[in-house]
Amino acid sequence: MGPHDAKLESLHKFFLTEEAPHGLCQNRFKIARTNHKIFGGTFFWVAQSRPRFIAEVVYGIQARQSVRLTEIARSLEERIPLRKTQYRLSRQLGRQRLWAKITDSLCQMASSRIEEDTLLVLDISDIAKKYAQKMEYLATVRDGSEGTLTNGYWTCSVIGAEPEEKALTPLYNRLYSQASPDFKSENAEIRKAISFVSEHTEKRGIWVLDRGGDRRKIIHHLVGNKLRFIIRLKLDRHLVYRGNKKSAYEQALSCPMLYSERVVKEERGREKIYNLQFGYRPVRLPERKEQLYMVVVQGFGQDLMMLLTNVKVKKSRKSFWRIIQSYITRWSIEEMIRFIKQSYDLEDIRLLTYRRLQNMMALILAVAYFAMVYLGLKTKLRVLARHVLKAARRLFGIPDFRFYALADGIRDLLFGRKKGLEGFSQILKTESIQLCLFDP
Repeated sequence: MGPHDAKLESLHKFFLTEEAPHGLCQNRFKIARTNHKIFGGTFFWVAQSRPRFIAEVVYGIQARQSVRLTEIARSLEERIPLRKTQYRLSRQLGRQRLWAKITDSLCQMASSRIEEDTLLVLDISDIAKKYAQKMEYLATVRDGSEGTLTNGYWTCSVIGAEPEEKALTPLYNRLYSQASPDFKSENAEIRKAISFVSEHTEKRGIWVLDRGGDRRKIIHHLVGNKLRFIIRLKLDRHLVYRGNKKSAYEQALSCPMLYSERVVKEERGREKIYNLQFGYRPVRLPERKEQLYMVVVQGFGQDLMMLLTNVKVKKSRKSFWRIIQSYITRWSIEEMIRFIKQSYDLEDIRLLTYRRLQNMMALILAVAYFAMVYLGLKTKLRVLARHVLKAARRLFGIPDFRFYALADGIRDLLFGRKKGLEGFSQILKTESIQLCLFDP
């Protein structure tokens, strides 16, 4: 038995000493081992931060399904007063450039999953803090769940997705506030996200943005950097067709609907059928000469849906339907944003300083990446199988429950540990990060 085999044997003994079914311990072992492997090793070089801290926070968020430092500290079960653990975590969370280092590392790892036609969905969301008063740089946001204005922060997220698959890859997650001294504009935040991710993916992928992404500065940024995109247009956005400059809505009214398709969307636990008709117009921006296409869709409500794209297409039904399908993929991304906010109780975050809030967003990104990408498929299936009875209620009312069930299942496995990560890090602390314990 080699030293590596002996180390793994010690790990098995460590987890199997607890009074729990063998299968449960095996799953717990794999989850904690993978957590330590990716976040206790891959980020070892992060400037002025310890891999222990990152591994512990990611572990604690999953074990408690909470971003509150008291809950994360409680999950670690250290042999010191709880407030001492909380103080240590808070001090580490306040380090400079922690967000940039973690996000850069995750993007480097995720970039290999981004192909030429992978969708890069950018989403602006909010974290409502209705009753908060002392949190730094609180701003006015629109609470998407209630449709009202309240205190809080904005978040900008980028998720990679394949149109014909359910696999999602978290790439970017940043918190910002218009009350912060370093805030320039929402356009600047969006351009920063696009530039950051595009640098790591070497301009692979197709950017997908909702209404609001059709602002002049954003479109010019995408076109100028030769990035492909699909953007939903507002009605009043002006385009040029055959030399005539008109609003997108006026151009769409005269667009012939050459094709039709039927889609099924699940809303509030019920299937809803949409009979769609769609066509296209070759257009360009008033200030530029690049060839663009406006795809016009009728059937999603009373208003026409207009998509602007520079993706090269053949003038066929299949080609233009792919553009529409790519935009529809946004629905699954919105589900993922809700998964992050609800499964980890993100709106219950209680950090007072702006830097700590931003750094926590990078750690939330790491948690999402761990659950959706890095955790082995067999381990995911075992977790879901053990959790399926409790999660069965999610089949009614939530279109895609697998992420919620997976997060709950991981919590059930890790929450039962009596020693937190104590002892586990000691066994793995000398392990080479180049050794692959199992295929991700």
